Amino acid sequence: MWYAHNPGRRALQLLGDGAALLWIALWAAVALAAHRLAQTASQPAQHRPRIPLLGSSVDGALRGVAHAGDRIVSAAPAPQGPAAAQALAVLGAVALFVIPVGLMLTVWLPRRIRWTRQAAAAQELASTEDGRELLALRALLRPLDELAATAELLPAAPGGAPDQDPDLDMDPDMDLDLDLDLDVPPDPGPGCLAKGWREADPVVLDALAHAELQRLGLRT
Repeated sequence: MWYAHNPGRRALQLLGDGAALLWIALWAAVALAAHRLAQTASQPAQHRPRIPLLGSSVDGALRGVAHAGDRIVSAAPAPQGPAAAQALAVLGAVALFVIPVGLMLTVWLPRRIRWTRQAAAAQELASTEDGRELLALRALLRPLDELAATAELLPAAPGGAPDQDPDLDMDPDMDLDLDLDLDVPPDPGPGCLAKGWREADPVVLDALAHAELQRLGLRT
């Protein structure tokens, strides 16, 4: 898969992909314009057409650059001058396209491919019980603040003490120090998630697997 199920995550991915395509199209247009300008500069002065969509001042400036190019080309041997200028024009246009686009692809493409592989693997793991345990283990490696947020979503702390007999609260002869010996379950936290994973608590495993799928923007 190439896009997430979560609408917000999918919108960001679409925005990033669109920006990458626009970046490629922009530098393709710039490289093509530069190549055409170089070809115009390599022609003899009397055969150069006026560049469209440009004012007379800009056109005159570009023609001045073209005259300078004529002097450079004329310095080379006659059989090699135009061919060398054409080769340089092609190489310059290719470099003008490849360098910025290549830098963008080295940053954008590996991240997109990495997310695609992680999402495909997570979907496959989520379909089996053993796979959900692996997803839960992966979720335990997140920062502690994210684990604490996941622990707060648990319906109850795993391994807590059984419910008290309600009659104990109504007995006037009950020892007031009895509650000090009761095994009160700790507050939910990252530690209870690790304990629940070790004990294969299904509630904890499902919560951690859900958190990992949610991190990737996938449906659970």
